[in-house]
Amino acid sequence: MQSVLDVLDLALNLYTWLVIASAIFSWLVAFNVINASNDVVRMVWDFLYRVTEPALRPIRKVMPNLGGIDVSPIILLLIIFFLQSVIARYLRPLVF
Repeated sequence: MQSVLDVLDLALNLYTWLVIASAIFSWLVAFNVINASNDVVRMVWDFLYRVTEPALRPIRKVMPNLGGIDVSPIILLLIIFFLQSVIARYLRPLVF
């Protein structure tokens, strides 16, 4: 059971970094720091979009329109941190 919790924690950490990378990448594309017509940039953008959008879409549907400010990655990160805290505080002690 300890191994399952370790793998779950690792997956949540990896997904946290993917959400952060997606948010930063979207800012870079929006401010024309990187060229979105480049094939490599488009592949990275498509990968990050496909990985993070299924988790961000339901949050965006529930959140009100804030005038162009997208806070859904922050909400998703808070949910991930909450899950990691629940795993660390309540599930890990039950394993030992």
